[in-house]
Amino acid sequence: MDSLVQSEGSRSDTSAQPWWRGAVVYQIYPRSYLDTNGDGIGDLPGIARKLGYVASLGVSAIWISPFFTSPMADFGYDVSDYCDVDPIFGTLRDFDALLKEAHRLGLKVIIDQVYSHTSDEHDWFTRSRQSRDNSYADWYVWRDPKPDGSPPNNWQSVFGGPAWTWDARRQQYYMHNFLSGQPQLNVHSLVVQDALLAAGRFWLERGVDGFRLDAINFAMFDPEFRDNPPWPPEGRTITRPFDLQYHVNNQSHPDIVRFLERVRSQVDAFGAIFTVAEIGGPDPLGEMRAFTSGNNRLNSAYSFDFLYAPELTPARVKSAQMNWAGADSEGWPSWAFSNHDAPRCISRWCRPGLDRNRYAKLTNALLLTLRGNPIIYQGEELGLPQADVSFEDLQDPEAIANWPRTLGRDGARTPMPWSNDNSYNGFSEQRPWLPIGQGHPELSAAHQESDPGSVLNFTRHALRVREESVALRLGTVHFPEVADPLLAIRRDAGDESVIALFNLGAEPVSVPEALVAGHICLIASGVPAEPPLQLSGHSVWIGRRRI
Repeated sequence: MDSLVQSEGSRSDTSAQPWWRGAVVYQIYPRSYLDTNGDGIGDLPGIARKLGYVASLGVSAIWISPFFTSPMADFGYDVSDYCDVDPIFGTLRDFDALLKEAHRLGLKVIIDQVYSHTSDEHDWFTRSRQSRDNSYADWYVWRDPKPDGSPPNNWQSVFGGPAWTWDARRQQYYMHNFLSGQPQLNVHSLVVQDALLAAGRFWLERGVDGFRLDAINFAMFDPEFRDNPPWPPEGRTITRPFDLQYHVNNQSHPDIVRFLERVRSQVDAFGAIFTVAEIGGPDPLGEMRAFTSGNNRLNSAYSFDFLYAPELTPARVKSAQMNWAGADSEGWPSWAFSNHDAPRCISRWCRPGLDRNRYAKLTNALLLTLRGNPIIYQGEELGLPQADVSFEDLQDPEAIANWPRTLGRDGARTPMPWSNDNSYNGFSEQRPWLPIGQGHPELSAAHQESDPGSVLNFTRHALRVREESVALRLGTVHFPEVADPLLAIRRDAGDESVIALFNLGAEPVSVPEALVAGHICLIASGVPAEPPLQLSGHSVWIGRRRI
């Protein structure tokens, strides 16, 4: 049972807040959104064509994953020209048209910036590898071999194997934290920083509203090139040599903060531009705080608190959220449960045999209740599960290299199911670059549009409730004491207090009457609208009272 209750709105004034604080961002992976030219790959005109749908969700902004010129070794995260569009996605004119249409619909546009590395086909690297004394020689990270010919140190790449590749032209090794085709930029160099800032300025001048900084904690390294210490494997799943080190020297250098201050200084000249960092690693909190604290660094950051979590528990939610429960000056978080790099949360958290649609409503409502900026990954509003991609259909280099020990990323990147009009669910008239996910046709956007109880329409309502509630967007956050698996979140702002209850278990749980007394229902899934004294499995109830 779902209750979609009309919200009465909030009376608090938030006009002084920048547009991005508390905004909901919708991530679009362009290869898999909509193909308009029949090559089986999504493109910028496809995104533009679906912006009406995106606006109907009620989000504030879109984040478009890389569409820049690239050989696509890592599907766009290996950039060969920061200031142009790859032909498979369209043209600069197509991007300008997309931007104009998004702004007409009231949507902000955030794009990726990849500042830690480029493609080995970038003109900068082509020049750098020619000699040790040309003007680009120090734009990348080059080192002589050890006397025995082995790499300069023990650093390992994320995708497996040493973080060093021999180059015969320079008779040196070059560093790469990811694929060998993604050489590491020397971001310690102010000249390199200037070039990256110029690339960012190119897009700011076109009118973009924000940057998501990819893997920015990999941007700088230990200039002394000391070995990383070993990380004992006991109690952990090891799939690659990268997992056997503490990554204290190949990334996360303190001077990254100074570069980010330069980024912030530039974007501030263009108004309220949103900047959000992706920060991976087993203990990212210190970096997240350093990158976002005060008023001269990035606006926000997100880590992998939830993206690879094997289960969703009250303890995990409380721990992640309470790291960011203080003053705005300590930094503002962003949250993602799924994205293009991680298996979809429904498949990680909802046990086989349970009601996935009900669980999707729970996770979407929970994401929208957290203090910070929720990031919804395309298809999450439909409750899409992870697709099972066979080995012969894999495209992800990490999945291919480590098969079958890692799930890889392809299962979260399969085409968006728009309709049941053809064999490819309205994504394309031709065979897509990845197969359609199992069970996705039944969850298509067209199929869910006409069903008032669908995950899509529930998520639209939850987004509308959040937009109309200052408490949910900007309020303080508290966790009333309740017994697991019940999760209770209270958000307060001005005269508005919202209580959100989530049963993270499959069996009914009791609700203390004092938690819901005097509240008017805003959202209910799996329970009646009346303030409940019991929540059935994986149900949600969110209510408001005036203080």
